[in-house]
Amino acid sequence: MIRTQELTRHFRIGKETVEAVRGVDIEVAEGEAVALLGPNGAGKSTTLRMLTTLLEPTSGSATVAGRDVRAEPAEVRRRIGFVGQGHGAGEDQRVRDDLRTQGLLYGLDRRAAGRRSDALLEMLDLTPAAGREVANLSGGQRRRLDIAMGLVHHPDLLFLDEPSAGLDPHSRANLWEHVARLRAEFGTTIVLTTHYLDEADSAAERVLVIDHGRVIADGTPEELKGRVSGDLVGLALADEDQARAAVGVAERIAPNGDAGVHDGPGAQHEVRFRVEHGDAVLPELLRALDAAGLDVRAVQVQRPTLDDVFLTLTGRSLREEDQ
Repeated sequence: MIRTQELTRHFRIGKETVEAVRGVDIEVAEGEAVALLGPNGAGKSTTLRMLTTLLEPTSGSATVAGRDVRAEPAEVRRRIGFVGQGHGAGEDQRVRDDLRTQGLLYGLDRRAAGRRSDALLEMLDLTPAAGREVANLSGGQRRRLDIAMGLVHHPDLLFLDEPSAGLDPHSRANLWEHVARLRAEFGTTIVLTTHYLDEADSAAERVLVIDHGRVIADGTPEELKGRVSGDLVGLALADEDQARAAVGVAERIAPNGDAGVHDGPGAQHEVRFRVEHGDAVLPELLRALDAAGLDVRAVQVQRPTLDDVFLTLTGRSLREEDQ
């Protein structure tokens, strides 16, 4: 569905050349859901804009839905849907009318545009709002309408550029439930960018990590998290002396776990280290801590996250970069 080779995009700012994308190679198969993950300025949105023909590449090649983005941009646009970071519907238009108009613009006849619009409104739980003006919709309803407008012409491929930005947690979860239902119904290929790591983890079958304009990792979320050595174990102890004693116990059980003391909530001190299969190691660890007379207030075992992957690959946190 997508194939790029050494795709680049440079910008001129004054006398300087900014290399936003530096030789990106991407392959996306039909029916996949792929997330582009990276900090602000990594090149995610620039890559997306080239693939959707909104920016011309500086060099390299890209085919999208079987068409060359440079030689056949109109044919690419016929075959894709694009939901950008802004809203695509007219503020003073009625929901059903605007959706039908979008279908007409893509070449559907009036009857087909009406049928398709009604089907998408039903699937995205927008039928009760079909007669309302777009300006009166909630944030979650507007984003679902944007997705409906991107799908009205039956595209093979749907691009979602941070579709849940600005939504509350409930609306975010609701949006992704609808996207999953659409994939199950139509088998649409989806490429998305997001700043929410949990979305990339749950909504995408593959994750491409982009940093400084290059793809630095490509794999399923579980494959990428497997690159991080072990689960993160956290122990909360009453004082610093007990925490330092607990570090010694942890170093015996996980000699390569990089155990250390960190400030915890309130007056507690935390010991953190990494170990393979943390849940299986936990019984032995607790027995050893008890034998040493240490008062453990709380224990937590956390599987690696995509943020841990980025930290391992680059030495920086995605969350820190976004802030």
